[in-house]
Amino acid sequence: MRSGLAAEFATADDLMIAVEKLRRLGYRRLDAFTPHPVPGLDEVLELGRSRLNWLIFPLGLGGAALGFFIMWYCNAHSYPINVGGRPPFSIPAFIPITFESGVLASAVSGFVILFVALGLPGLTHPLFKVDGFERASVDRFWLAVDERDERLDLARTPLELRQCGAARVAPFGRLAA
Repeated sequence: MRSGLAAEFATADDLMIAVEKLRRLGYRRLDAFTPHPVPGLDEVLELGRSRLNWLIFPLGLGGAALGFFIMWYCNAHSYPINVGGRPPFSIPAFIPITFESGVLASAVSGFVILFVALGLPGLTHPLFKVDGFERASVDRFWLAVDERDERLDLARTPLELRQCGAARVAPFGRLAA
């Protein structure tokens, strides 16, 4: 969300009521900024579960398979050594490193995918230029309506936000210019 309308609310209850009303009116691209977690806000915003785990799981399996392949190649194929009559290809001996390779691949891929998905490092955002938005980390609750929302109308939406209890409504991004 790089542009749209931002509305300030005094309490979490006011924010929840506003999100519910806007959802009933047909707004779909909403985001909230709060100083602390608000119970039930994720459900009202219809955020759903993260799809990140569906991307990380196959990459973790691939990392485990790569770790297993490297051990097989080094110990059984490329340079087999007979130590004490043990077979060069022994699956139980490969399990710990296979598991650790999977965990390492999952952690690294999760970190990279999350950074890409969130657009980090983002040193600035158009919302930061809205007067008073810095209080979103202290004691105010903000609701943003994305400019790509089909229902957004610059004449009607600020009035609807004020009717929902917004203390202040301000455009940000391209709409502020």
